[in-house]
Amino acid sequence: MGTLLLHRSAAGLQGVYWTAGAQAKRPERHWQKKDDAFAVEKEQLAEYFAGRRSDFDLSLAPQGTLFQSAVWAALADIPYGQTRTYAELAQYIGRPRAARPVGSAIGRNPLAIIVPCHRVIGSNGALVGFAGGIDNKRALLCLEGKHADALDLAL
Repeated sequence: MGTLLLHRSAAGLQGVYWTAGAQAKRPERHWQKKDDAFAVEKEQLAEYFAGRRSDFDLSLAPQGTLFQSAVWAALADIPYGQTRTYAELAQYIGRPRAARPVGSAIGRNPLAIIVPCHRVIGSNGALVGFAGGIDNKRALLCLEGKHADALDLAL
């Protein structure tokens, strides 16, 4: 799927970004490289990709507006292996006419995979809008679909 760039502050994980594609992220000038500082995050991501983890247990500190934060919280409520539409998320946060602003907030989600924006699809079921690319979105949904039943049995 590619390389992920992780960023955090003392408050918690602030970003999980794709390093390739149209919305690729590069380290900012003031960031310090500390590969060993992300052992827990790397372990949980490895478990997710291996199909042994459906939820993340990490301290998160994304930076955004109140509206963005509400949308990102709603994303986190989408169950593993399931999808929602932009309109359904707008309804969920109590803003039924805000599907487009919801889409914009999802596009600014700084915590790829951890806050599962890949679980949001178009109203017609199409795989649309994903910073990591549609192929990665499809792969993530396939991964979750493959393991969803097994994880449900294990809970």
